[in-house]
Amino acid sequence: MTGWKQAAVLALAVLAAGCSSNSKKELPPAELTKFTEEVVLKKQWSRSIGDGQGDKYNTLVPAIENDRIYAADVNGKVFALNRSNGDVVWKKDLDVPVSGAVGVGYGLVMMGTLKGEVIALDSSTGEERWRSRVTSEVLAPPATNGDVVVVQTQDDRLIGLDFNTGDRRWIYESSPAVLTLRGTGAPIVTNRLAVAGLSTGKVIAVDTQNGVPVWEARVAVPQGRSELDRVVDIDGGLLLSGGTLYVTSYQGRVAGLDLESGRVLWQRDASSYVGVAQGFGNVYVSEASGTVESIDERSSSALWTNDSMARRQLSAPEVFSSYVAVGDFEGYLHLLSQVDGRFVGRERIDSDGLRARPLVVGDTIYVYGNSGKLEALTIR
Repeated sequence: MTGWKQAAVLALAVLAAGCSSNSKKELPPAELTKFTEEVVLKKQWSRSIGDGQGDKYNTLVPAIENDRIYAADVNGKVFALNRSNGDVVWKKDLDVPVSGAVGVGYGLVMMGTLKGEVIALDSSTGEERWRSRVTSEVLAPPATNGDVVVVQTQDDRLIGLDFNTGDRRWIYESSPAVLTLRGTGAPIVTNRLAVAGLSTGKVIAVDTQNGVPVWEARVAVPQGRSELDRVVDIDGGLLLSGGTLYVTSYQGRVAGLDLESGRVLWQRDASSYVGVAQGFGNVYVSEASGTVESIDERSSSALWTNDSMARRQLSAPEVFSSYVAVGDFEGYLHLLSQVDGRFVGRERIDSDGLRARPLVVGDTIYVYGNSGKLEALTIR
């Protein structure tokens, strides 16, 4: 096992233990508090996606395009489902350990593997279009603009592959931090830019044609005496809305950046390894501590904070109707009011936990549980 892989596993172990306390005895996850239920979720359909996340700390996420939702399990079973009723359109068994999934766009369904491969399937039929070898394991979904497929590897490289053949076009080299969490965020690809968050706390934007850097911005500065204190990974992925790029780092900041220039529009101290959601002029953060916070983009001040889910290993948040949806390690999906952060609804989806970010299209929320249960729910 290489040094950076050992570091990744070590940091993950510490993170899973809590990381929110320096005491020798970590506090247990907070018990769920009772509240008056205002919103009830109704299950529209449910499907089993193989073995789901598996035993490792994977964060496989489904992807939606048009009327289909695509999902993969840790052993390489890939499903295309009808988004409205959950019917299986096609199923493909890749027989390889999938660790970065699922990316979809322009007729391709894309996955990365623990063996350092990127596999592209035809989104209509599930037939394999190509597979390409990259420099190390891929822990986040590849992304595409229809011309180039961009993948971020665990060793902090950004690689551009030809959309039609999978041949390598370019590679952006970056040295990872000494100690990292096990994970990377999915890159964002526009016609001109491929943008990714790195383990060093930087966001890098490169030209999609040649991989040449266009700008870089530092979101977090490593601080502290120990290497653990200095972990500032950007693992939760990036969020693009309009011309603003939203990003958060572990033990660093949450920030809004101008997509074209990388200029920091606003920032606030935060620590998250799962990412953010955005809606109605606010940004919502699931902190590593289990706190959910709403931030006003205009002032970068906190509008509300819900700390009732301390140490419950929250998923990334998602905006759903007038609510903020977030999953936890016991498999509960929590709905918080966007106005004041109070609990308004709760539904247990998967007793193995909810690690993947929920997906929302219209009035439906799609939730992928760790055991492989994929459910579509609406507000009753």
